[in-house]
Amino acid sequence: MKVLITGGLGFVGTQLSIRLLKGGNQVTVVDHSPQPRPYTPQEVTYVPADTTVPGNWQNEVAVQDAVINLAGASIFKRWNNETKRLMYDSRILTTHNLVDAMPANPANKDTLLCSTSAVGYYGFSGDEELVEEDDPGTDFLARLSADWEGEAQKATKKGVRVTITRFGLVLGKTGGVLGQMIPLFKKFIGGPLGSGNQWFSWIHMEDLLSAFIFVFNNKDIHGPFNFCAPNPVRNRDLAKALGEVLKRPSFVPTPAFVLRLVLGEFGSVILKGQRVIPSRLLKHGFAFKYPEIRGALREVIGKPS
Repeated sequence: MKVLITGGLGFVGTQLSIRLLKGGNQVTVVDHSPQPRPYTPQEVTYVPADTTVPGNWQNEVAVQDAVINLAGASIFKRWNNETKRLMYDSRILTTHNLVDAMPANPANKDTLLCSTSAVGYYGFSGDEELVEEDDPGTDFLARLSADWEGEAQKATKKGVRVTITRFGLVLGKTGGVLGQMIPLFKKFIGGPLGSGNQWFSWIHMEDLLSAFIFVFNNKDIHGPFNFCAPNPVRNRDLAKALGEVLKRPSFVPTPAFVLRLVLGEFGSVILKGQRVIPSRLLKHGFAFKYPEIRGALREVIGKPS
């Protein structure tokens, strides 16, 4: 199978490229860097491009069996009007250009667009369990996610099978949220964020990659899927589990006012959370290798990268 990945040089895209290549697929990566990273597999065909604007990179889209849309500026920074616009445009414009480049009524009737979204789609609902059928929230991240998904779904009018992958926070060896948390714990200053009561919807990288392959191979499924483990945890329980695995204390909280001071609006966002359940993956028979947080953390931290 020929697969194109936008935003494919990042944390998830690199690991997904490796998994797809091991499965015998041909992989093309489109990203904004002039050159691939040193760790990018040599077998990957690399196309440098700004995907927020139309260009020659779109010629690659029409010849693919599947397109995976991971492109989007990081949300893990202090938010202001400029960064929020970058977050929005990098997702919406890229997705619009991808769909525009996909042929109508493709010769390959199994053509797939697998477009990323986030559990932030649901907004903030306290202790309520959230599944794919629930409505979107009304905050900035929820509106961004809903608009992002809406652009991707336009490909269905061209006869393309569209799946939406709503990511929880991804736990892996080479970066992501743990890349920011572990150094704090090793310095004995790790702990809950604010009250620690907020829910943390997460997924181990191995399960994330397997879920992508599951979606690829089940050609009768489409629509949104929550890519998160079936057992979300509260932030304080994540901190406790991480402290246990690292053999470090986990009782030093980061006060809410400090997060808001340093991160602005994003600080307020991470003091809230979503209790998201992967209802549709479970109903379709997907089996998680790491359904519990301690097992996932032990695997990520207990072995060398």
